[in-house]
Amino acid sequence: MQHEPTTRPETETESGTGTGTGTGTGTGTGTESKTAEPVTLPTQRAAGCPFDPPAGLAELRDASPLARMTYPDGHVGWLATGYSTVRSILADPRFSSRYELMHYPLPGGPEGPLPPAPVGDMTGMDAPEHTRFRRLLMGRFTVRRMRQLSDRVREITAEHLDAMERRGPGADLVEALARPLPALMICELLGVPYADRERFQGHAHTIMSMDVTPEDRYAAFTGLQEYMAELVAAKRAAPSDDLLGDLARDSDLTDEELIGVGGFLLAAGLDTTANMIAHGTFALLTNPAQADALRTDPDLAPQAVEELMRYLTIAHTSVKSALEDVELEGRLIKAGESVTISLEAANRDPERFPDPDVLDLRRKATGHLGFGHGIHQCLGQQLARVEMTVALPALLRRFPTLRLDVPAEEVPLRTDMSIYGVHRLPVSWDEN
Repeated sequence: MQHEPTTRPETETESGTGTGTGTGTGTGTGTESKTAEPVTLPTQRAAGCPFDPPAGLAELRDASPLARMTYPDGHVGWLATGYSTVRSILADPRFSSRYELMHYPLPGGPEGPLPPAPVGDMTGMDAPEHTRFRRLLMGRFTVRRMRQLSDRVREITAEHLDAMERRGPGADLVEALARPLPALMICELLGVPYADRERFQGHAHTIMSMDVTPEDRYAAFTGLQEYMAELVAAKRAAPSDDLLGDLARDSDLTDEELIGVGGFLLAAGLDTTANMIAHGTFALLTNPAQADALRTDPDLAPQAVEELMRYLTIAHTSVKSALEDVELEGRLIKAGESVTISLEAANRDPERFPDPDVLDLRRKATGHLGFGHGIHQCLGQQLARVEMTVALPALLRRFPTLRLDVPAEEVPLRTDMSIYGVHRLPVSWDEN
């Protein structure tokens, strides 16, 4: 689960499940090469390589897992690309997640530090504020609770696959399955009427777009908050048997905090898993041997999901800010410097994952960083796992001849969004 409630530099997902407390200490001298020129963050993906990180990240990682980086606003901070380096930073409390301490690493963003996180936006908090929200939510997203939703996920998946089959060969998989499944699940979990999706889905899409004006993004954020305010008022008046109803009845959250947390969770549940289902299907259809393996061996599904999370890393970039001087990888990161974290480069690090550019559903991809790491690890990762573990093999079994309906290079990629994936995935299949 991922969200982007306001203009911010990162796509790190939020959770209270992480327990890392790494020190982030290095073994070097705390000095850096005086001759090395700062790099810029590669953002362009190579033509014909829709599943690979931007060209240049691997070379930067191989040269140095932690390098000086120039940000678009002129700030000189750092870029972390190596697996162990990234994991260490994500677990180190000396690096802050507060937006107002960060610099934006991508072209076209705001200059200088960002505005503070809106109320309830847990990805922009540090302890102890973050800890308070985390403790309220973490027990509601446990492995056991999410697995109890498996039957409902299977039911929703079957309903949408039935509808695809009735309409005949040819569908946009994003609209037919990938988007509605997680949207229905998060709405039911939170107690948000799915019939209202016309109101909130458009706002969430605008918020996560990287090519809209600040005014449009602010208007979308305001619209989502106004919707949640109406819903919270109704929950306060008559608490329902769902997550928002429970929080309205049993927590000490103010209305403003409950509105913020509700919007945070709703936006998170609408986008990331939807893109993993669609982009994961795209990857499988271009790797037919891997698709066949998953189709014929349902027990492979949990392992396949972990490998797809590693291989695709759709939540690809995060940013932290050093709260104090930190020595790491023989470099001295000074207090106030931003560190851009390339999760996609870390998940393709050959020192952690042999042959990392190969999609291998039988790989033991445990430890991947597709859900982040540390206290901000994805809160909804167990729900996302259930949804993907059910949906992907069910789709392949129901449509054994499933294939792309356009050339792979014509599939529209989400290069304009904070979460990578596809805007549409035209597919077809042979009728029985």
